[in-house]
Amino acid sequence: MKPLDDAYANAAYIPGADGYPPRWTEEAAAFREALGDRAGTGISYGSSTRQVFDFFNAGEDAQGTVIFVHGGYWKAFDHSFWSWLAAGPMARGWSVAMPGYDLCPDVRIRDITRQIARAVAAIAERTDGPVTLTGHSAGGHLVSRMTGPGVLPTAVRERIVAVAPISPVSDLAPLMETSINDILHLDADEAAAESPIFMPVPPMPIEVYVGAAERPVFLEDAAQLARVWGAPQIVAPGQHHFDVIDALADPESRLTRFLTPQQG
Repeated sequence: MKPLDDAYANAAYIPGADGYPPRWTEEAAAFREALGDRAGTGISYGSSTRQVFDFFNAGEDAQGTVIFVHGGYWKAFDHSFWSWLAAGPMARGWSVAMPGYDLCPDVRIRDITRQIARAVAAIAERTDGPVTLTGHSAGGHLVSRMTGPGVLPTAVRERIVAVAPISPVSDLAPLMETSINDILHLDADEAAAESPIFMPVPPMPIEVYVGAAERPVFLEDAAQLARVWGAPQIVAPGQHHFDVIDALADPESRLTRFLTPQQG
């Protein structure tokens, strides 16, 4: 055990935590099957087998595209677990893209940031209209990083009309005091460069989401990011780290409505 291991131990404080990944997998597969040929899977954007994205097509009249980036402390899961979350935006006429990425320790967090930037650019290239970004936990960190100057091509960045980090890891320095860092290999320089709390205030609308029942470090990171960026912080009553994302599947939730502004 390292000093801050318990602070970042989500599953240990969630009843029935082991049941969530199998349920996510089952719901995601059923969602893709129900969509049929509207679900494009494994679309490559980079050189490795994990650098792919799934695209759930809302049709020719799509209002725009929501991009969701998954979490897992940059070392676990892949994009295929989360397909079912596309239900909310699609019900509001928005297509949804979900990119995967290489995992630590095969790559560093800074490499994953660059991969997600390439994925966002590739998704934008094949779509029209506005783009919104959301991501959970490590994915919340990654979509926050996309707002920084020079991370995305200017033409892509200008199409982003909303960003919603969910339970984001916004200050990476404390992770150096956890066993997770045996895999991440963060040092002080990378932790500072990759921490959204040290980035300029983004030029697009931001809302930061977190569950009220999350570990204190996630509540603190969300509050700090919202404060630094002058953004609303939305604390979901009763929600923990594994179910705070459920709001994205609900077309009437504040999260989904924020990410799918209606055009015209």
